[in-house]
Amino acid sequence: MKNFTEQRNPNSMHLDEMSVEEIARLMNEEDRGVPEAIHRAIPEITELIEAVIRAFKNEGRLIYIGAGTSGRLGILDAVECVPTFGTSPEKVVGLIAGGEQAIKDAVEGAEDSKELAIEDLKKLRLTKNDIVVGIAASGRTPYVIGGLNYAKEIGAKTGSLSNNENTKISEIADYPIEVITGPEVLTGSTRLKAGTAQKIVLNMITTISMVKIGKAYENLMVDVLATNEKLVDRAKRIIVEATGVDYEEAEKVFDEAGSVKLAIVMILSGASKEDSKAALEETDGFVRASIQKLV
Repeated sequence: MKNFTEQRNPNSMHLDEMSVEEIARLMNEEDRGVPEAIHRAIPEITELIEAVIRAFKNEGRLIYIGAGTSGRLGILDAVECVPTFGTSPEKVVGLIAGGEQAIKDAVEGAEDSKELAIEDLKKLRLTKNDIVVGIAASGRTPYVIGGLNYAKEIGAKTGSLSNNENTKISEIADYPIEVITGPEVLTGSTRLKAGTAQKIVLNMITTISMVKIGKAYENLMVDVLATNEKLVDRAKRIIVEATGVDYEEAEKVFDEAGSVKLAIVMILSGASKEDSKAALEETDGFVRASIQKLV
């Protein structure tokens, strides 16, 4: 394994002597390579996402495991699925070495324990229907290795996301992704380019998989949870965008339907609430298919 994430970056050897603007320009220039590194990994990213979709359709869960920055990014992606896609908190789960305390504080020795990952996955009652995705910039974090090995033992599918070549977690995972972002401006600080790349790839994994299980109509978030004033307003505006009705009509139907998705089907099909709800159930929640079924 070639450890790019620990190498010194020749472009930042005099980092401590550079001006603020020079460092800002250098970091920006280095970050430009992140999308290209991701672009090269699109085939592998696609395979993992397709596996996540299969897991979701089989009533399985997506479980991220990581330590430090990687673990925090997994948790961030997981918790944002609830308001964005209306999923239960159990549908996408983020595990971090050291537990909740490690979200804000370093927990000494946690990432070096393979056993800790096994314990965490057992607490979740991992099943063969789930998919476990290990995230580690270095690709060799023991906590992640332990979790992936345990997942494979019980028959769950596995994926990995690292920023080095030929990593240990890539060897274990069914669907490995390696996004080679190269040496960091600050040597070894993988919250920089490596972390940025991980965030982008995780965005792709959950967004695309959710779209493919019916959580979007056109490019609209039709399962958004309206849990505050801003989101209630957004829900009504989504209905306006999807159907072309005015805000007042959108508000009226939304209040009757109780959900964005159902309101859109009712308006665009002209069907009753009961028939629209039945169509959504029969099409596994896909708005377009529901409308086609009713008209």
